[in-house]
Amino acid sequence: MADPYATLGVARGATEADIKKAYRKLAKELHPDRNKDNKAASDRFSKVTQAYDLLTDKDKRARFDRGEIDGDGNPASPFGFGNGGGGGGFRPGPGGRGGFDMGAEGQGGDFSDIFEGLFGGRGAPGAGGGGFASGFGRRAQPKGGNVAYRLKVPFEDAAMLSPQRITLADGKTIDLKLPAGVDTGTQMRLSGKGDPGPGGAGDAIVTVEVQPHRFYTRDGDDVRVDLPINLAEAVLGGKVRVPTVEGAVMLSVPKGATSGKTLRLKGRGFHRKDGTRGDQLVTLMVDIPADDAELATFVEGWSGANTDPRAKLGV
Repeated sequence: MADPYATLGVARGATEADIKKAYRKLAKELHPDRNKDNKAASDRFSKVTQAYDLLTDKDKRARFDRGEIDGDGNPASPFGFGNGGGGGGFRPGPGGRGGFDMGAEGQGGDFSDIFEGLFGGRGAPGAGGGGFASGFGRRAQPKGGNVAYRLKVPFEDAAMLSPQRITLADGKTIDLKLPAGVDTGTQMRLSGKGDPGPGGAGDAIVTVEVQPHRFYTRDGDDVRVDLPINLAEAVLGGKVRVPTVEGAVMLSVPKGATSGKTLRLKGRGFHRKDGTRGDQLVTLMVDIPADDAELATFVEGWSGANTDPRAKLGV
């Protein structure tokens, strides 16, 4: 029978924000996904979660503070059922008479905002802990453990959100839809795809690793690429083919282009969560051929060869 305030390390007068902050810190440290094969951490995680559940339920917290229920949510009355939880069991009814409360107080609190921030999921994970207490002292059976997967995604597939086929531990394969904004470290939760357990299967936690590309680089939601052009294309300008994550397109190179000039292809980058896309930034690199006698002869007689492009640098 633990004190939920002590379990979370907060004072009895703590605000809801203080309670959430304390829980977030402990959940990061103790979450089963980060403590593989550590039963002590898993057990403590379950206790911390139960304490958070109780203290963020205004009715339960008030009843605990008045001494009507204990830290496990069981009735503190000597006439209560000792192993009951979550508000189930016997408690005084209207007019002081005893009655059975079959309400829904045994249901867990809303963890979605916390776990989405911590682990990219939507709700508290089935970590194989003790589950929540229900009426008449029966405790829900624990779910099976979560299973972690690492998914290597090709650069272009991540930019295009191409579905990825993944093989689960049971040998089954599924096509996984990548979320907008995907990047290395993005986690996706597949409900019920973890280890089996008496209370149902745990979840599969898939961590994405976007693979590097041989000539693309990522800059936020934009894609960068260095594009070699020859001297004639740089001097005279013209249309050139440039690769993108969706395939080659034609790009207009302006006359007198120099190395380092960057052109933008709108909407050719990564998908954002708001439905928009980044761009592709194409940096021109003028490729001068080596040992070209004709070019060397031309430059030797070219009057522009005497200009100093570094004059503005003061050197």
